[in-house]
Amino acid sequence: MTILPNPIDDTQSSSSRHALVERAASLAPSLGYNATALASVRILRTEAVLHDIPVLYKPGAVFVLQGSKQGILEGEVYLYDEDHYLAVSVPVPFRMQSSASPERPLIAVYVEFDMQVAAEIAMQLETHTGHTVDNKPRGLVSSRMSEDIGDVLLRLLKALADPAEAVVLGGAILRELHYRVLVGPQGGAMTAALRQQGTAGKITRSLAWLRQHYGSEISIADLAKDAGMSVPSYHVHFKKLTGSTPIQYVKAMRLHEARLMIARGKSTIAEVAALVGYVSPAQFSRDFKRHFGRTASQETAWVRHHLGEVG
Repeated sequence: MTILPNPIDDTQSSSSRHALVERAASLAPSLGYNATALASVRILRTEAVLHDIPVLYKPGAVFVLQGSKQGILEGEVYLYDEDHYLAVSVPVPFRMQSSASPERPLIAVYVEFDMQVAAEIAMQLETHTGHTVDNKPRGLVSSRMSEDIGDVLLRLLKALADPAEAVVLGGAILRELHYRVLVGPQGGAMTAALRQQGTAGKITRSLAWLRQHYGSEISIADLAKDAGMSVPSYHVHFKKLTGSTPIQYVKAMRLHEARLMIARGKSTIAEVAALVGYVSPAQFSRDFKRHFGRTASQETAWVRHHLGEVG
């Protein structure tokens, strides 16, 4: 099943798109992720065609200005290409593929959400505008790029090119970008997840706890109890929001965190395995290769080649 974003008429003009690509490309001279003057914004430049890559994004949005990506989760396809952006309300493990070439590299802007700002906007929308909240919160949503989104992105990229503008204007532009995403065609599904109310809210709080304690011993029964649910109910609602069982999710989070630690090169494989909660380094190595399709050392080389230095 493919998720098709809601069609709207105000897609970007070719001149606007060209301006976005030109601005973003100038801020991303290197292959891989390029840092910007704002810590929550990175720009990716890649020339590679990628297939079946495991991904776990933090809450935020990905705007592909040139090239294309698509995420696959539970048989559903989420487009994020030159006409669509991907919004992530909770970290969700999924598989990704992308298209690019040396002649036409993929250029994408990654914006990590400030969850406090997002929650404030969601509350204000509900209080002051009667904004309709989707009753089916989702971790991933794909929406068509609109002129409003393109306009905010262009102003953000212009500000990032000037250190003073980035400091003075960056925060306000990012807040507007949060707002534009949350009032977009599928913003209701994100708002429902961000409000942290009902069963989805309980699962969202569990995910936040897991992100802080993934290296500790984790009991699914305790997580369910803290959420005020039975273990079977917790499993059902957890998978509905994330597409994974709690055990699968914890394993994916641990392995993605380990991948970053290994790529930084500051710890041995055994040390990393222990830091992310594995008792057995051998089991860690088996799980790592099964998840990423490469050994830890092979994955480190892949990350540094395709994604650049990991900070």
